[in-house]
Amino acid sequence: MKRYLDDLIAADLKKKAVVLTGPRQVGKTTMSRALMAGLPSAQYLNWDVPSDRSVLTRQSWSPRAPLLVLDEIHKMANWKTWLKGVIDGLPAGQAILVTGSARMETFRQGGESLAGRYVAFRLHPVSVREWCEQVGGSPGDALERLIERGGFPEPCLADDPVQADRWRRQYFTDLIREDVVEFSRIHEINTMRLFAEMLRDRVGSPLSLASIARDLAVSPVTLARYLDILQALYIVFTVHPWHRNIGRAILKAPKVYFFDTGLVRGDDGVRFENTVAAMLLKHVHHRQDAFGEPAGLHYIRTKDDAEVDFVLNDGEHLTHLIECKEADTRPHRALTRFASMHPDAEAMQLVRTLRQEEARPPVAIADAARWLGKLSA
Repeated sequence: MKRYLDDLIAADLKKKAVVLTGPRQVGKTTMSRALMAGLPSAQYLNWDVPSDRSVLTRQSWSPRAPLLVLDEIHKMANWKTWLKGVIDGLPAGQAILVTGSARMETFRQGGESLAGRYVAFRLHPVSVREWCEQVGGSPGDALERLIERGGFPEPCLADDPVQADRWRRQYFTDLIREDVVEFSRIHEINTMRLFAEMLRDRVGSPLSLASIARDLAVSPVTLARYLDILQALYIVFTVHPWHRNIGRAILKAPKVYFFDTGLVRGDDGVRFENTVAAMLLKHVHHRQDAFGEPAGLHYIRTKDDAEVDFVLNDGEHLTHLIECKEADTRPHRALTRFASMHPDAEAMQLVRTLRQEEARPPVAIADAARWLGKLSA
């Protein structure tokens, strides 16, 4: 399956090194192999493979390889300094693609700066737009499949839902057992697993770490560190309240969502909201990575509990107010309220099951699948 970043990465590889990150099994290796297919003698080296690790340590790959794909090198000690030297020493005509299943700006911070030496992309699960463009079918059918299966290629493309369920069970186990241990101590793994399991039931609600900390008998500071790890490994992502003062926004409770909607426990409404959140984040990251735009994803919640599920912003200005509904076509009260306060922003009520789209100023009642299919990625 061709991915939405293929052409962008191929073009950038002609000019700079490219760093591609994203969740485990989201398709980074498959994309790398596709890019290598048209380049004879291209080399793929994975730090997790002992024989490849020796080649990486000695830097004994072929100088004639037109493309080097280096996977999981952020697990190497002093990887930034090492990579800086590799990039600076590349022979003419050799391109380099670095991939990894962790946010490389947070994994083992410190060391040399790579500023100016690479461009970065974040690969996300399949969205409505990507499914329709690459697989075909209607936006509605695509949305239903993504809510049921999640957007990771293997379970999403599987013909048998049982195979998708088996994949997900093993996927979650491996995430905690293998990836999390890179960040934390082995004796913390059980607590981390319990924390991740509890988050599966709290999708879309403001997160109280203090409350969960009491249940797990650990400190909120410890849970904050665990949450950072889960985010750095692209297991979950947080959406913070909108405020022009970013510091004030971060101090308020975030909402947590999973990159894999299939991990969400809850009713159809919660899974639908998580699916929308994941596609909005993909849209925002695509605008940032491909075009350098100051796009952002937040939510609004006031002291009187008036809430709008999501807002998109372009720097300091809101561009969209978005509320998710299963079937309710009555304009959401809080959405109407904030639409009046932000007249330049589009107020969209995304309805999963909708017979007819309507304009109900200042709110537009929109078919969720069709609207999501028009996002940038």
